[in-house]
Amino acid sequence: MLPAPEVVDRALRASRADEAMVIVTDAHEASLRWAGNSMTTNGSSVSRDWAVVSVFRDGPNAARVGSVSATSVDPADIEYVVRASEEAARTAEPARDAMPLLDPDAVDADTLDELLDWDGDPATTDISVFTTLATDLATGFDGTDRLYGFAHHQMHSTWLGTSTGLRRRWVQPTGSVEINGKRGTGTGADLASAWVGTGTTDFADVDTPGLLAELARRLDWSKRRVELPAGRYETLLPPSAVADLMIYMAWTMEGRGAHEGHTAFSRAGGTRIGERLTGIPLTLSSDPSAAGLEYRPFVATPSSSESLSVFDNGLTAQRTDWVREGVIESLVYPRATAAEFDAPVTVPGENLIMTGGGDATLADMIARTERGLLLTCLWYIREVDPATLLLTGLTRDGVYLVENGEVTAAVNNFRFNESPLDLLRRVSEAGRTEITLPREWKDWFTRTAMPALRIPDFHMSSVSQAT
Repeated sequence: MLPAPEVVDRALRASRADEAMVIVTDAHEASLRWAGNSMTTNGSSVSRDWAVVSVFRDGPNAARVGSVSATSVDPADIEYVVRASEEAARTAEPARDAMPLLDPDAVDADTLDELLDWDGDPATTDISVFTTLATDLATGFDGTDRLYGFAHHQMHSTWLGTSTGLRRRWVQPTGSVEINGKRGTGTGADLASAWVGTGTTDFADVDTPGLLAELARRLDWSKRRVELPAGRYETLLPPSAVADLMIYMAWTMEGRGAHEGHTAFSRAGGTRIGERLTGIPLTLSSDPSAAGLEYRPFVATPSSSESLSVFDNGLTAQRTDWVREGVIESLVYPRATAAEFDAPVTVPGENLIMTGGGDATLADMIARTERGLLLTCLWYIREVDPATLLLTGLTRDGVYLVENGEVTAAVNNFRFNESPLDLLRRVSEAGRTEITLPREWKDWFTRTAMPALRIPDFHMSSVSQAT
Protein backbone atom coordinates (compact mmCIF):
# COMPACT_ATOMS: atom_id res chain seq x y z
CA MET A 1 0.00 0.00 0.00
CA LEU A 2 1.54 3.30 -1.07
CA PRO A 3 2.00 5.88 1.68
CA ALA A 4 -0.90 8.30 1.67
CA PRO A 5 1.22 11.37 0.82
CA GLU A 6 2.44 9.57 -2.30
CA VAL A 7 -1.13 8.78 -3.35
CA VAL A 8 -1.98 12.48 -3.01
CA ASP A 9 1.07 13.58 -5.01
CA ARG A 10 0.58 11.00 -7.78
CA ALA A 11 -3.08 11.88 -8.20
CA LEU A 12 -2.36 15.61 -8.34
CA ARG A 13 0.40 15.08 -10.91
CA ALA A 14 -1.93 12.97 -13.04
CA SER A 15 -4.71 15.57 -13.01
CA ARG A 16 -5.62 17.40 -16.23
CA ALA A 17 -8.33 19.49 -14.59
CA ASP A 18 -7.95 23.19 -13.93
CA GLU A 19 -7.73 22.37 -10.22
CA ALA A 20 -7.81 19.22 -8.14
CA MET A 21 -8.06 18.08 -4.54
CA VAL A 22 -7.18 14.68 -3.07
CA ILE A 23 -8.24 13.35 0.33
CA VAL A 24 -6.87 10.09 1.75
CA THR A 25 -7.99 8.55 5.05
CA ASP A 26 -6.28 5.50 6.52
CA ALA A 27 -8.42 3.85 9.19
CA HIS A 28 -7.18 1.42 11.84
CA GLU A 29 -10.02 0.02 13.97
CA ALA A 30 -10.41 -2.47 16.80
CA SER A 31 -13.57 -3.81 18.42
CA LEU A 32 -14.60 -6.01 21.31
CA ARG A 33 -18.06 -7.44 21.96
CA TRP A 34 -19.53 -9.38 24.85
CA ALA A 35 -22.94 -10.96 25.57
CA GLY A 36 -24.40 -12.92 28.47
CA ASN A 37 -21.23 -12.44 30.56
CA SER A 38 -18.91 -13.84 27.90
CA MET A 39 -16.59 -12.30 25.38
CA THR A 40 -17.98 -13.16 21.95
CA THR A 41 -15.95 -11.45 19.24
CA ASN A 42 -12.96 -9.21 18.81
CA GLY A 43 -11.00 -8.05 15.85
CA SER A 44 -9.11 -5.30 14.10
CA SER A 45 -9.06 -3.95 10.58
CA VAL A 46 -7.11 -1.61 8.34
CA SER A 47 -8.69 0.22 5.42
CA ARG A 48 -8.20 3.18 3.13
CA ASP A 49 -10.78 5.56 1.67
CA TRP A 50 -9.66 8.22 -0.77
CA ALA A 51 -11.23 10.64 -3.19
CA VAL A 52 -10.23 12.85 -6.09
CA VAL A 53 -12.14 16.09 -6.66
CA SER A 54 -11.66 17.69 -10.09
CA VAL A 55 -12.60 21.27 -10.94
CA PHE A 56 -13.02 22.88 -14.36
CA ARG A 57 -13.32 26.64 -14.24
CA ASP A 58 -15.82 28.72 -16.20
CA GLY A 59 -14.73 31.86 -14.33
CA PRO A 60 -13.27 32.90 -10.94
CA ASN A 61 -16.47 31.97 -9.10
CA ALA A 62 -17.94 29.59 -11.68
CA ALA A 63 -16.96 25.98 -11.92
CA ARG A 64 -18.04 22.41 -12.52
CA VAL A 65 -16.99 19.75 -10.02
CA GLY A 66 -16.66 15.99 -10.12
CA SER A 67 -15.75 13.75 -7.20
CA VAL A 68 -14.94 10.04 -7.29
CA SER A 69 -14.13 7.95 -4.21
CA ALA A 70 -12.27 4.66 -4.01
CA THR A 71 -11.03 2.05 -1.55
CA SER A 72 -8.46 0.44 -3.85
CA VAL A 73 -4.84 0.27 -2.74
CA ASP A 74 -3.53 -0.62 -6.21
CA PRO A 75 -1.29 2.20 -7.51
CA ALA A 76 -2.49 1.44 -11.04
CA ASP A 77 -5.98 2.63 -10.08
CA ILE A 78 -4.88 6.17 -9.24
CA GLU A 79 -5.00 7.44 -12.81
CA TYR A 80 -8.32 5.67 -13.42
CA VAL A 81 -9.92 7.46 -10.44
CA VAL A 82 -8.46 10.81 -11.55
CA ARG A 83 -9.88 10.39 -15.07
CA ALA A 84 -13.28 9.32 -13.73
CA SER A 85 -13.35 12.41 -11.51
CA GLU A 86 -12.52 14.64 -14.49
CA GLU A 87 -15.26 13.08 -16.61
CA ALA A 88 -17.76 13.61 -13.79
CA ALA A 89 -16.72 17.27 -13.61
CA ARG A 90 -17.06 17.84 -17.37
CA THR A 91 -20.67 16.63 -17.35
CA ALA A 92 -21.68 18.28 -14.06
CA GLU A 93 -24.00 21.25 -13.65
CA PRO A 94 -22.36 24.53 -12.55
CA ALA A 95 -21.52 24.38 -8.84
CA ARG A 96 -23.60 26.76 -6.72
CA ASP A 97 -20.82 26.89 -4.11
CA ALA A 98 -17.96 27.71 -6.48
CA MET A 99 -15.18 29.76 -4.90
CA PRO A 100 -11.40 30.06 -5.38
CA LEU A 101 -9.45 27.24 -3.79
CA LEU A 102 -7.52 28.10 -0.65
CA ASP A 103 -3.81 28.88 -0.83
CA PRO A 104 -1.24 27.11 1.39
CA ASP A 105 -0.98 30.06 3.74
CA ALA A 106 -4.71 29.98 4.58
CA VAL A 107 -4.11 28.49 8.04
CA ASP A 108 -3.52 29.93 11.48
CA ALA A 109 0.15 30.23 12.35
CA ASP A 110 -0.40 28.56 15.74
CA THR A 111 -1.43 25.30 14.09
CA LEU A 112 0.83 25.42 11.04
CA ASP A 113 3.47 22.97 12.28
CA GLU A 114 0.94 20.41 13.44
CA LEU A 115 -1.11 20.49 10.27
CA LEU A 116 1.93 20.26 8.01
CA ASP A 117 3.31 17.04 9.54
CA TRP A 118 2.76 15.74 6.05
CA ASP A 119 5.02 12.69 6.11
CA GLY A 120 3.79 11.29 9.41
CA ASP A 121 2.77 7.64 9.45
CA PRO A 122 -0.87 6.63 9.94
CA ALA A 123 -1.84 6.08 13.56
CA THR A 124 -2.62 2.50 14.50
CA THR A 125 -4.63 0.54 17.05
CA ASP A 126 -5.36 -3.11 17.81
CA ILE A 127 -7.25 -5.19 20.37
CA SER A 128 -4.52 -4.70 22.98
CA VAL A 129 -6.10 -1.31 23.65
CA PHE A 130 -8.89 -3.23 25.45
CA THR A 131 -6.63 -5.18 27.83
CA THR A 132 -7.54 -3.31 31.01
CA LEU A 133 -11.21 -3.05 29.99
CA ALA A 134 -11.45 -6.81 29.44
CA THR A 135 -9.78 -7.55 32.76
CA ASP A 136 -12.14 -5.25 34.63
CA LEU A 137 -15.19 -6.65 32.85
CA ALA A 138 -14.34 -10.12 34.15
CA THR A 139 -15.42 -8.96 37.62
CA GLY A 140 -18.84 -8.06 36.27
CA PHE A 141 -19.10 -11.39 34.45
CA ASP A 142 -18.86 -13.16 37.81
CA GLY A 143 -22.09 -11.54 38.98
CA THR A 144 -25.70 -12.57 38.43
CA ASP A 145 -26.64 -9.63 36.18
CA ARG A 146 -26.23 -10.40 32.49
CA LEU A 147 -23.89 -7.98 30.75
CA TYR A 148 -23.86 -7.13 27.06
CA GLY A 149 -21.77 -4.52 25.34
CA PHE A 150 -19.43 -3.21 22.72
CA ALA A 151 -16.13 -1.33 22.71
CA HIS A 152 -14.79 0.35 19.61
CA HIS A 153 -11.54 2.20 18.92
CA GLN A 154 -10.73 4.04 15.69
CA MET A 155 -7.64 5.90 14.53
CA HIS A 156 -8.36 7.86 11.36
CA SER A 157 -5.38 9.58 9.71
CA THR A 158 -6.38 12.05 7.00
CA TRP A 159 -4.24 13.74 4.36
CA LEU A 160 -5.56 16.58 2.20
CA GLY A 161 -3.65 17.99 -0.78
CA THR A 162 -4.71 20.45 -3.46
CA SER A 163 -3.28 21.69 -6.74
CA THR A 164 -2.77 25.11 -5.15
CA GLY A 165 -0.10 23.56 -2.92
CA LEU A 166 -2.15 23.26 0.26
CA ARG A 167 -1.22 20.27 2.45
CA ARG A 168 -2.93 19.19 5.67
CA ARG A 169 -2.77 16.09 7.88
CA TRP A 170 -4.70 15.10 10.99
CA VAL A 171 -4.96 12.02 13.21
CA GLN A 172 -8.35 11.54 14.88
CA PRO A 173 -8.74 9.03 17.73
CA THR A 174 -12.30 7.98 18.56
CA GLY A 175 -13.36 5.40 21.13
CA SER A 176 -16.42 4.35 23.07
CA VAL A 177 -17.67 1.73 25.52
CA GLU A 178 -21.30 0.75 26.05
CA ILE A 179 -22.49 -1.74 28.68
CA ASN A 180 -26.07 -2.96 28.93
CA GLY A 181 -27.17 -4.88 32.03
CA LYS A 182 -30.16 -7.20 32.33
CA ARG A 183 -31.67 -8.48 35.56
CA GLY A 184 -34.55 -10.91 35.84
CA THR A 185 -36.21 -13.14 33.29
CA GLY A 186 -38.91 -12.82 30.68
CA THR A 187 -39.98 -9.44 29.37
CA GLY A 188 -41.78 -6.32 30.56
CA ALA A 189 -42.04 -5.97 34.33
CA ASP A 190 -40.07 -9.21 34.85
CA LEU A 191 -36.97 -7.82 33.16
CA ALA A 192 -34.91 -4.80 34.26
CA SER A 193 -32.54 -3.22 31.75
CA ALA A 194 -29.99 -0.45 32.25
CA TRP A 195 -27.29 1.18 30.13
CA VAL A 196 -24.06 3.07 30.76
CA GLY A 197 -21.51 4.34 28.29
CA THR A 198 -18.54 6.63 27.90
CA GLY A 199 -16.38 8.11 25.17
CA THR A 200 -12.59 7.97 25.15
CA THR A 201 -9.60 8.57 22.93
CA ASP A 202 -7.31 5.78 24.15
CA PHE A 203 -9.21 3.74 26.83
CA ALA A 204 -6.67 4.72 29.49
CA ASP A 205 -9.30 6.88 31.19
CA VAL A 206 -12.18 4.38 31.12
CA ASP A 207 -13.34 3.64 34.68
CA THR A 208 -14.90 0.22 34.08
CA PRO A 209 -15.49 -0.55 37.80
CA GLY A 210 -17.29 2.78 38.09
CA LEU A 211 -19.44 2.01 35.06
CA LEU A 212 -20.36 -1.41 36.48
CA ALA A 213 -21.22 0.13 39.85
CA GLU A 214 -23.50 2.68 38.19
CA LEU A 215 -25.13 -0.08 36.16
CA ALA A 216 -25.82 -2.11 39.32
CA ARG A 217 -27.27 0.95 41.06
CA ARG A 218 -29.70 1.55 38.19
CA LEU A 219 -30.75 -2.08 38.18
CA ASP A 220 -31.34 -1.85 41.94
CA TRP A 221 -33.68 1.07 41.30
CA SER A 222 -35.82 -1.32 39.26
CA LYS A 223 -36.73 -3.60 42.18
CA ARG A 224 -39.99 -1.69 42.47
CA ARG A 225 -42.07 -1.03 39.36
CA VAL A 226 -44.72 1.65 38.83
CA GLU A 227 -46.91 2.12 35.78
CA LEU A 228 -47.56 5.75 34.80
CA PRO A 229 -49.77 7.20 32.05
CA ALA A 230 -48.67 9.53 29.28
CA GLY A 231 -48.56 13.21 30.16
CA ARG A 232 -46.24 16.05 31.05
CA TYR A 233 -43.80 15.37 33.87
CA GLU A 234 -41.03 17.26 35.58
CA THR A 235 -38.10 15.38 34.08
CA LEU A 236 -34.36 15.20 34.63
CA LEU A 237 -32.49 14.66 31.37
CA PRO A 238 -28.99 13.23 31.99
CA PRO A 239 -26.07 14.52 29.91
CA SER A 240 -26.30 11.64 27.40
CA ALA A 241 -29.93 12.40 26.55
CA VAL A 242 -29.20 16.14 26.37
CA ALA A 243 -26.36 15.39 23.94
CA ASP A 244 -28.60 13.43 21.57
CA LEU A 245 -31.13 16.27 21.44
CA MET A 246 -28.53 19.02 20.99
CA ILE A 247 -26.73 17.06 18.26
CA TYR A 248 -29.91 16.89 16.22
CA MET A 249 -30.43 20.61 16.71
CA ALA A 250 -26.86 21.35 15.61
CA TRP A 251 -27.36 19.28 12.45
CA THR A 252 -30.22 21.60 11.41
CA MET A 253 -28.35 24.88 11.92
CA GLU A 254 -27.61 25.52 8.25
CA GLY A 255 -27.55 29.16 7.25
CA ARG A 256 -29.02 28.69 3.78
CA GLY A 257 -31.97 26.67 5.05
CA ALA A 258 -32.70 29.31 7.67
CA HIS A 259 -32.59 32.18 5.14
CA GLU A 260 -34.79 30.26 2.71
CA GLY A 261 -37.40 29.46 5.36
CA HIS A 262 -36.79 25.71 5.53
CA THR A 263 -35.78 25.25 9.17
CA ALA A 264 -36.71 26.08 12.74
CA PHE A 265 -34.05 28.81 12.64
CA SER A 266 -35.98 30.81 10.03
CA ARG A 267 -38.02 33.92 10.65
CA ALA A 268 -39.74 36.35 8.32
CA GLY A 269 -37.07 38.19 6.36
CA GLY A 270 -34.09 36.37 7.84
CA THR A 271 -32.89 34.06 10.58
CA ARG A 272 -33.36 33.79 14.31
CA ILE A 273 -29.80 34.79 15.15
CA GLY A 274 -30.00 37.15 18.11
CA GLU A 275 -33.14 35.58 19.58
CA ARG A 276 -33.02 34.72 23.28
CA LEU A 277 -34.02 31.17 24.13
CA THR A 278 -33.47 31.04 27.88
CA GLY A 279 -32.60 33.22 30.82
CA ILE A 280 -30.12 30.61 32.00
CA PRO A 281 -26.73 31.63 30.50
CA LEU A 282 -26.28 28.41 28.54
CA THR A 283 -23.65 28.39 25.79
CA LEU A 284 -23.61 25.67 23.14
CA SER A 285 -20.32 25.63 21.26
CA SER A 286 -17.95 23.59 19.10
CA ASP A 287 -14.22 23.88 19.73
CA PRO A 288 -11.60 21.76 17.90
CA SER A 289 -9.11 22.32 20.73
CA ALA A 290 -11.40 21.34 23.63
CA ALA A 291 -9.43 19.05 25.95
CA GLY A 292 -10.37 15.41 25.44
CA LEU A 293 -12.77 16.29 22.63
CA GLU A 294 -10.33 17.53 19.96
CA TYR A 295 -11.29 17.12 16.31
CA ARG A 296 -9.80 17.82 12.89
CA PRO A 297 -9.29 21.61 12.77
CA PHE A 298 -9.82 22.00 9.04
CA VAL A 299 -12.36 21.09 6.37
CA ALA A 300 -11.71 17.89 4.39
CA THR A 301 -14.76 16.81 2.41
CA PRO A 302 -15.05 14.97 -0.94
CA SER A 303 -18.50 16.41 -1.66
CA SER A 304 -20.50 19.57 -1.04
CA SER A 305 -23.61 19.95 1.09
CA GLU A 306 -25.47 22.83 2.72
CA SER A 307 -22.93 22.68 5.57
CA LEU A 308 -19.67 21.92 3.77
CA SER A 309 -18.13 22.86 0.43
CA VAL A 310 -15.31 21.14 -1.45
CA PHE A 311 -14.04 24.63 -2.31
CA ASP A 312 -13.44 25.16 1.42
CA ASN A 313 -11.13 22.16 1.78
CA GLY A 314 -8.32 23.15 4.13
CA LEU A 315 -10.33 25.97 5.73
CA THR A 316 -9.45 26.27 9.41
CA ALA A 317 -12.16 25.31 11.90
CA GLN A 318 -12.30 27.51 14.98
CA ARG A 319 -14.39 27.65 18.13
CA THR A 320 -17.96 28.67 17.35
CA ASP A 321 -20.72 29.55 19.80
CA TRP A 322 -24.02 28.35 18.34
CA VAL A 323 -25.91 29.62 21.38
CA ARG A 324 -24.17 32.16 23.61
CA GLU A 325 -25.49 32.79 27.11
CA GLY A 326 -28.98 31.77 26.08
CA VAL A 327 -29.06 33.64 22.73
CA ILE A 328 -28.83 32.10 19.24
CA GLU A 329 -25.43 33.28 18.03
CA SER A 330 -24.34 31.45 14.86
CA LEU A 331 -25.42 29.25 11.97
CA VAL A 332 -23.31 27.20 9.53
CA TYR A 333 -22.10 29.08 6.44
CA PRO A 334 -19.63 27.72 3.87
CA ARG A 335 -17.74 30.55 2.12
CA ALA A 336 -20.07 30.77 -0.89
CA THR A 337 -23.21 30.80 1.27
CA ALA A 338 -21.65 33.37 3.60
CA ALA A 339 -20.90 35.63 0.63
CA GLU A 340 -24.44 35.23 -0.71
CA PHE A 341 -26.10 36.14 2.57
CA ASP A 342 -23.46 38.55 3.91
CA ALA A 343 -22.78 36.33 6.90
CA PRO A 344 -19.59 35.19 8.67
CA VAL A 345 -18.00 31.97 7.40
CA THR A 346 -18.67 29.19 9.91
CA VAL A 347 -17.48 25.58 9.79
CA PRO A 348 -19.73 22.93 11.38
CA GLY A 349 -18.24 21.42 14.52
CA GLU A 350 -17.40 17.81 15.27
CA ASN A 351 -17.84 18.20 18.99
CA LEU A 352 -20.61 19.87 20.98
CA ILE A 353 -20.21 21.44 24.42
CA MET A 354 -22.84 23.07 26.62
CA THR A 355 -21.71 25.24 29.51
CA GLY A 356 -23.24 27.92 31.71
CA GLY A 357 -25.19 25.71 34.10
CA GLY A 358 -24.49 25.43 37.80
CA ASP A 359 -22.22 23.12 39.77
CA ALA A 360 -24.93 20.60 40.63
CA THR A 361 -24.39 16.95 39.85
CA LEU A 362 -27.25 14.79 38.65
CA ALA A 363 -27.41 13.37 42.19
CA ASP A 364 -27.82 16.91 43.55
CA MET A 365 -30.65 17.57 41.12
CA ILE A 366 -32.37 14.33 42.11
CA ALA A 367 -32.13 15.37 45.78
CA ARG A 368 -33.96 18.61 44.95
CA THR A 369 -36.81 16.88 43.09
CA GLU A 370 -40.13 16.49 44.94
CA ARG A 371 -41.71 14.30 42.28
CA GLY A 372 -40.56 13.70 38.74
CA LEU A 373 -38.93 11.36 36.26
CA LEU A 374 -35.28 10.58 35.68
CA LEU A 375 -34.40 9.35 32.19
CA THR A 376 -31.41 7.24 31.19
CA CYS A 377 -31.25 7.73 27.44
CA LEU A 378 -33.26 8.26 24.26
CA TRP A 379 -33.38 6.28 21.05
CA TYR A 380 -35.05 6.10 17.65
CA ILE A 381 -35.17 9.90 17.47
CA ARG A 382 -36.89 11.17 14.34
CA GLU A 383 -38.00 14.59 13.11
CA VAL A 384 -41.74 15.27 13.03
CA ASP A 385 -41.85 18.94 11.98
CA PRO A 386 -38.76 20.74 10.60
CA ALA A 387 -40.45 24.13 11.00
CA THR A 388 -40.43 23.76 14.79
CA LEU A 389 -37.74 21.07 15.08
CA LEU A 390 -40.29 18.83 16.79
CA LEU A 391 -38.72 15.43 17.45
CA THR A 392 -40.19 12.15 18.55
CA GLY A 393 -38.49 9.11 20.01
CA LEU A 394 -38.53 6.58 22.81
CA THR A 395 -37.03 6.33 26.26
CA ARG A 396 -34.83 3.30 26.80
CA ASP A 397 -33.06 1.24 29.45
CA GLY A 398 -34.43 2.89 32.51
CA VAL A 399 -37.01 5.56 33.36
CA TYR A 400 -37.17 6.14 37.09
CA LEU A 401 -39.60 7.77 39.50
CA VAL A 402 -38.11 10.35 41.87
CA GLU A 403 -40.05 11.15 45.03
CA ASN A 404 -38.92 13.44 47.83
CA GLY A 405 -35.36 13.55 46.59
CA GLU A 406 -34.87 9.82 46.09
CA VAL A 407 -35.26 7.36 43.23
CA THR A 408 -38.05 5.06 44.41
CA ALA A 409 -38.99 2.92 41.42
CA ALA A 410 -38.63 2.18 37.73
CA VAL A 411 -41.54 3.15 35.49
CA ASN A 412 -42.64 2.14 32.01
CA ASN A 413 -41.08 3.57 28.87
CA PHE A 414 -42.66 6.39 26.89
CA ARG A 415 -42.72 7.94 23.47
CA PHE A 416 -41.83 11.62 23.71
CA ASN A 417 -42.59 14.62 21.48
CA GLU A 418 -40.31 17.59 22.09
CA SER A 419 -38.30 20.24 20.26
CA PRO A 420 -34.75 20.94 21.49
CA LEU A 421 -35.44 24.65 20.95
CA ASP A 422 -38.53 24.49 23.14
CA LEU A 423 -36.63 22.55 25.79
CA LEU A 424 -34.02 25.30 25.97
CA ARG A 425 -36.84 27.84 26.43
CA ARG A 426 -38.37 25.85 29.27
CA VAL A 427 -35.32 24.50 31.10
CA SER A 428 -35.51 25.46 34.77
CA GLU A 429 -32.13 24.12 35.93
CA ALA A 430 -28.86 23.08 34.32
CA GLY A 431 -26.23 21.12 36.18
CA ARG A 432 -22.50 20.64 35.86
CA THR A 433 -21.02 20.04 32.40
CA GLU A 434 -19.41 16.63 31.95
CA ILE A 435 -18.05 14.65 29.02
CA THR A 436 -20.71 12.19 27.94
CA LEU A 437 -21.51 9.62 25.26
CA PRO A 438 -24.70 10.17 23.22
CA ARG A 439 -26.67 6.93 22.92
CA GLU A 440 -28.62 7.47 19.71
CA TRP A 441 -26.00 9.23 17.60
CA LYS A 442 -22.85 7.54 18.91
CA ASP A 443 -21.99 6.00 15.54
CA TRP A 444 -21.84 9.46 13.94
CA PHE A 445 -21.04 11.89 16.76
CA THR A 446 -19.24 10.90 19.96
CA ARG A 447 -17.47 14.02 21.26
CA THR A 448 -19.87 15.85 23.60
CA ALA A 449 -19.90 17.50 27.01
CA MET A 450 -23.29 18.39 28.49
CA PRO A 451 -25.01 19.21 31.77
CA ALA A 452 -28.08 17.46 33.08
CA LEU A 453 -31.21 19.56 32.48
CA ARG A 454 -34.41 19.89 34.48
CA ILE A 455 -37.50 20.30 32.31
CA PRO A 456 -40.65 21.15 34.31
CA ASP A 457 -43.09 19.70 31.76
CA PHE A 458 -41.40 17.20 29.45
CA HIS A 459 -44.01 15.75 27.10
CA MET A 460 -44.40 11.98 27.30
CA SER A 461 -46.91 11.65 24.49
CA SER A 462 -47.75 7.94 24.89
CA VAL A 463 -46.77 4.82 26.80
CA SER A 464 -44.29 2.54 25.03
CA GLN A 465 -43.97 -1.22 25.45
CA ALA A 466 -40.25 -1.08 24.67
CA THR A 467 -37.85 -2.39 27.35
